[in-house]
Amino acid sequence: MAQAPTWPSRPIRMIVPFAPGGSTDVAAREIAQRLAEVAGWTVVTENRPGAGGNIGLGLVAKAAPDGYTIGMGQTANLAINPSLYPSMPFDVLRDLAPVTTIAQQPNLLVVRRDASWQELPALLAEARARPGRVSVGHPGTGTGGHLAGGMLAAEARVDLLMVPYPGVPQALADLLGGRVDLFFANPLAVQGMLQSGELRALAVTSLRRMRSMPDIPTIAELGHPGFEALNWVGVVAPVNTPARIVLALNEGIRTVLRHPATISKLGTDGSELMGSTPDEFAAFLRAEIDKWARVVQAAGITIN
Repeated sequence: MAQAPTWPSRPIRMIVPFAPGGSTDVAAREIAQRLAEVAGWTVVTENRPGAGGNIGLGLVAKAAPDGYTIGMGQTANLAINPSLYPSMPFDVLRDLAPVTTIAQQPNLLVVRRDASWQELPALLAEARARPGRVSVGHPGTGTGGHLAGGMLAAEARVDLLMVPYPGVPQALADLLGGRVDLFFANPLAVQGMLQSGELRALAVTSLRRMRSMPDIPTIAELGHPGFEALNWVGVVAPVNTPARIVLALNEGIRTVLRHPATISKLGTDGSELMGSTPDEFAAFLRAEIDKWARVVQAAGITIN
């Protein structure tokens, strides 16, 4: 594998801007472990949560551009937060160097098994008939679930009541208890409840149906062409990190993404592995920032 002759000569710090145990953290630890096997690099993950991921990636943006600090970014902190927060500790396009995308994952729109809607069009018809009465639980302002709900409301031209919760478990508990009507969920978080019949999935937020759940239609095919709301993760470095190091990181990580163990580990939650060149990731970032800015503006979402 081509790499700079004197790099890395010490451990690489990968900052994860969220708490341990979440999907971003799982992806980071898998990448770190496989890089040790594939490239012989020592990559140490460091969780620095807070401010929707802004604290951790702010540390990456301010780190020395020497290839020894990288970060695991994702939809919220790289694409949504620039339009959501009145001020950011870094500029995504100016202060960070894209390395590669890692994986993307759709949300499932789920309802209780006894919900009166058997399909998405019926749910939206109810929302039109009763503006502001059909409620969407979400795990916090600016999260993927919140923005997916805002995107659906804007696309379908309905008024959905957005109900914030401290986290996914609390939102799911209220969904099961009948206190909210629907939820945009990580597939892994609701897999057991779908299998037991406690919840029913009406649609998925990707453009294509999930390989693991092919019977669930997409929102796009249910009358809303182009609808896509994905949670994705990708690796970034401080701007001005030498191009040869960025390319070495890119090559190493993309090799890991082809490893059978990585494919199996990251695919358990419905994720689709990506892997892109730095230029492709940069173009993807610009498109995602523009897309979510339109959603934030249309939905009137603000955060203090």
